[in-house]
Amino acid sequence: MVRNPERRTALIDAAIDVLAREGARGLTFRAVDTAAGVPHGTASNYFAGRDALLAQVTGRIHQSIAPDPAEVAEVMKAPPSRELVAELMRWINRRVTEHRTGYLAMLELRLEATRRPELRAELTRAVRETLDDDIRFHLEGGLPGDRTAVTLIYLAMTGLMLEQLTLPGVVPEEETEGLVTALVDRAIGPDAP
Repeated sequence: MVRNPERRTALIDAAIDVLAREGARGLTFRAVDTAAGVPHGTASNYFAGRDALLAQVTGRIHQSIAPDPAEVAEVMKAPPSRELVAELMRWINRRVTEHRTGYLAMLELRLEATRRPELRAELTRAVRETLDDDIRFHLEGGLPGDRTAVTLIYLAMTGLMLEQLTLPGVVPEEETEGLVTALVDRAIGPDAP
């Protein structure tokens, strides 16, 4: 059978939707076929098994939620400052809302990884690589704060995103920007003299 890359992408995107909506237990080839609007049996022709599908989903989520490099370059025209770091974090937080399905699917993948060692290894590698890229971006961009500050901000932002995606009433939306600013201020510490 000839493989159609557009259909493969459509199946992966459908899997992300199913994962976000139904959770890992609802992610079946039949559910993916239905969500993609293709004949039953199509997904199983494209993926050797559920693990192969999950691996493709992991990569696609990272690709789809990554910011546009041109947008990043535009934001980084501002001089390095704590306020710029806070604005970058607010920007990331807005992306969670804009790409809600992708982030929910990623949370489901994280939970599924606790039960699947192969997925855990792949997801750990991908997330660690992303964190290392973020730290490198921060330090090479001359932004204030060291490696530990960036890691603390990452961990706190991940917690904030979890609350917003799963229990949005815990942290009222109108408080979010002030909390992000306070987080950056406390993680980076006082301005250098």
